[in-house]
Amino acid sequence: MPGQRSLYATLIVATFAVSWAAILIKLCGAGPLPTAFYRMALASVILAIPAIPKLKPAFKALALRQILLLIFSGIVLGLHFAVWVTSLFYTTVSNSTILVATQPVFVLAMEAIFLKEKLPVRSIAGIIVALIGTAIISGGDINLGREYIYGDFLAVAGAVFAGIYLFIGRQLRPRMDNLSYIFPVYTIAAITLLIINLFQGENIIDFPAKTWVFFLLLAIVPTVVGHSLYNWLLKYVSAHLVATTILGEPIGATVLAIFFFSQIPGWATVIGGTLILSGIFIVLKKTGEQHNIDSRQ
Repeated sequence: MPGQRSLYATLIVATFAVSWAAILIKLCGAGPLPTAFYRMALASVILAIPAIPKLKPAFKALALRQILLLIFSGIVLGLHFAVWVTSLFYTTVSNSTILVATQPVFVLAMEAIFLKEKLPVRSIAGIIVALIGTAIISGGDINLGREYIYGDFLAVAGAVFAGIYLFIGRQLRPRMDNLSYIFPVYTIAAITLLIINLFQGENIIDFPAKTWVFFLLLAIVPTVVGHSLYNWLLKYVSAHLVATTILGEPIGATVLAIFFFSQIPGWATVIGGTLILSGIFIVLKKTGEQHNIDSRQ
């Protein structure tokens, strides 16, 4: 079992890595669906050599239900990237990353519904505060046009899919080593995204060299490094603690977007985002008290 300091340090590194996702997506210069596809496809290729030898023994230890959950996890991850990456083309980086960070709300709801885990009053209060913040951001975008509202909706849908993905990961990661879990999940996500691209008639071949470089960076930094570290942590840390730590992503992404794209957040985003991050911090603080990070020894 890694020490508590090591686990928290890993959470920080993972959060910094995923903070670059929205920036790299915007810099790719390709459509959202091809960008999402190559993010997962290239990540799968990078992980293939170390992961493939581990797959056979890992799958032998799984029941059929767990294998089906693994497949479903990959499909859900693909859907998450399809809708969230698309949201970045309709709303601002700050709005998209803040709204998709509401995923702990959905993780907590699933833990309460399916695992019968009791939600503390403080966590419920934190969720309510975060939802009020979400409403303020979306309300502030009404004056900016339907595209912004559509982008906000896609970001929230991305949060729902991410919550499902993390919830499933909590069930499977204790039974599988990290590579045996993330490689098939990323591969299934890539296949899901490929099918969506083909169905939509997207161009997935003809891109300039600069775009391919950013595709590769997107696969390495926020995916192979960031998301893979989050999946590794799921063996030792509760799913909604991991999901809550991802709240650092919108802060980092918003700051980076100011420098790269001159996207300065409006008042609705500042107020709503502050409420969302504050509300889910309340959840994190309660989680830290009730679910010690070393509880899975």
